[in-house]
Amino acid sequence: MTFVPQPQPPTAATAPIWAIEPDRVAASWRGPLPRYGDPIWLLTPLDDNPAGRAHRIVWDGYPDVLREEFRLLVWLLINRRLPDAFLASRAPSWRSRPSYAGIYHTHLAWLRLAKWLARRGTTTLRACQADVYDAYFDDAIRPRGLDRTQVHNELAAFTRLWALDATSPHPTGVGEPPWAHDDDEYVPSARPGGENTTEPIAPATIGPLLVWSLRLVEDFAADILAATEAHQRLLARAAHASATPESRDRVESYLARLAADGQPLPTRTRTAGAPTLATTYISALTDATEHQVQRACQKAPWPAYLRNHPGTSPLPVEITAQVDRQPWTDGIDFHDIADLRRHLATAAFVVIAYLTGMRPAEALSLPHGCCTPSADGPALLHARTFKTTTGTDGTHDPSGRRRETPWVAIPPVTDAVRVLESMAPSGSLLFDAAHHTQRRHHSRPKALTVEAMRERLAAYVDWINTIATRLGRPHERVPPDPHGPLTPRRLRRTLAWHIARRPGGLVALAVQYGHLRTALSAGYASRSRGGIHDLLDIETARATADTLARLHDDLATGAGISGPAAARAIRSASHGPAFAGVLHTSRQARELLANPSLAVHDNPHAYLLCVYDRDKALCHRTGPRPDAPRLDVCEPLCANIARTDQHARTLIAHAATLEHQADSPLTPPPLAARLRHQAQRHRDIAAQHHRDRTTQEASS
Repeated sequence: MTFVPQPQPPTAATAPIWAIEPDRVAASWRGPLPRYGDPIWLLTPLDDNPAGRAHRIVWDGYPDVLREEFRLLVWLLINRRLPDAFLASRAPSWRSRPSYAGIYHTHLAWLRLAKWLARRGTTTLRACQADVYDAYFDDAIRPRGLDRTQVHNELAAFTRLWALDATSPHPTGVGEPPWAHDDDEYVPSARPGGENTTEPIAPATIGPLLVWSLRLVEDFAADILAATEAHQRLLARAAHASATPESRDRVESYLARLAADGQPLPTRTRTAGAPTLATTYISALTDATEHQVQRACQKAPWPAYLRNHPGTSPLPVEITAQVDRQPWTDGIDFHDIADLRRHLATAAFVVIAYLTGMRPAEALSLPHGCCTPSADGPALLHARTFKTTTGTDGTHDPSGRRRETPWVAIPPVTDAVRVLESMAPSGSLLFDAAHHTQRRHHSRPKALTVEAMRERLAAYVDWINTIATRLGRPHERVPPDPHGPLTPRRLRRTLAWHIARRPGGLVALAVQYGHLRTALSAGYASRSRGGIHDLLDIETARATADTLARLHDDLATGAGISGPAAARAIRSASHGPAFAGVLHTSRQARELLANPSLAVHDNPHAYLLCVYDRDKALCHRTGPRPDAPRLDVCEPLCANIARTDQHARTLIAHAATLEHQADSPLTPPPLAARLRHQAQRHRDIAAQHHRDRTTQEASS
């Protein structure tokens, strides 16, 4: 690539007019476009993702001496494609034009370089040659401790800087970076990162979070929505009130009745400070203007009465939902509606994102009417994906695309969607920011961002803990997660963890994880490997590796094992230590899962190990036999079963629990008989294990 250096930036006469050319603007954008010389460039017109962040470039951040050179290069980054000749020598991951987020992060990398150059007294990008790049890497990139992917992206930003300058109408003479063709000696060795290493939410935390989210969606929603309608009616009455002598008299009569009965004055309790008069609420009740209410309450004796008798502003709504036969609240306050609606929407998000495995931004971008019934299975959610979508020219497509295969929606998800549809007007987004925040966005439909939902999750957990304490249910408080704050991204990871490790656990109070996995696998069978399938593979492989490692350690210390698959389990356990802590990618996971000699699955709910051999499996009686067992339908006579000493101890402990329940005088005799029969069966299985058990040493 050759060029004639011309360090002069464009003049006022030759500079572009628009910072973003019209053909680069997303189809949904209706707002103004930034001009080339503006001090701030809003990048949002480039993005069609309604849940995307609003990125902007603030030019005051660039050093004065380098600002105009970088301004032109950022303009080229936004509006021009790299030539095919350049891309032909690059890796397939290179695109002629980066995505919306890629543009912003490339600008950030350039901004860091600009500030570093200015501190060295550099006044032009022409000084950026190989030795300067090396110095910048050693001084400003290496010390940051970035992982391999982050360093690679940072270096690619400067390779793109050189390539764009070389094709610029006003090139500055930026030199070719020394890593332009091979960055292996600059990037660190691979370390796990990204979604595959995101910690799942602890079971003690996700359990009550899901329980309360389902309560809000399935039980409390009717009361909150009814209160919302009453709130809107009162707001409309207050807005249409007229100031007349009659309305003034109504306010005075209303206040006099309160005083005569010794009732409190409706107030609004703020986070800090004394309660304030509920002006709008009283205005709606009396059909007087808010100004008349304020003037009436400023007269004696009402200021003192307000201080001594502050009260609530209850909405005329009957509370129907209960928690263990007690109403979940005594009433809904006029001023609490906004918070309750936020918590209800957050609860719906938790249900949708957690019980589908959908990425947070995709869930937040769901439109009204996205959920459709299916004739032969669960309902389906039709969504748009924006990650890694490309157009016909190979560049990032900001409009995204509709998923060819919809998401599976089990009944609780369907309920959550219906609640959101009742909160959002037809034709809008389910998490429309304008509707959920009462802020209008004139430029285009805008959804709540992932960052906004993260903040709402924190506030939602605080509210859950407050109501759990008030209702005398401290065991249902949401405890802090040991791995840090709850984030939307972690919900998807947690679903994969539970499906892989808790096959008999309950989802949505009635839906088993095993059943949900079947729905997911069937629903996504035609989709390319990736997304939620990769997470399921990784978590299943990790669960298998953990099972092998535990079994190896137990057998090494003399533990016993029994069952028709005991010998196979002992052979498989010998490979356990080789996989501990090394499963970070979907490729590694698939390699482990494809090895039939390692297919050992712990099923604590059935008190056994499944040493899976699909030709012997009784959990798949008909049809093709897959490479994974159905742990939710384990058959006691299956040839793949093995039991350890720990399973036998658990059986005996559970038998004792059943017998204790049977001995209770409150247990009906028929139920007590069934409990004792089940307890005896557990004891018989444990006894059979001890008769047949073998050890690693005995089998070798």
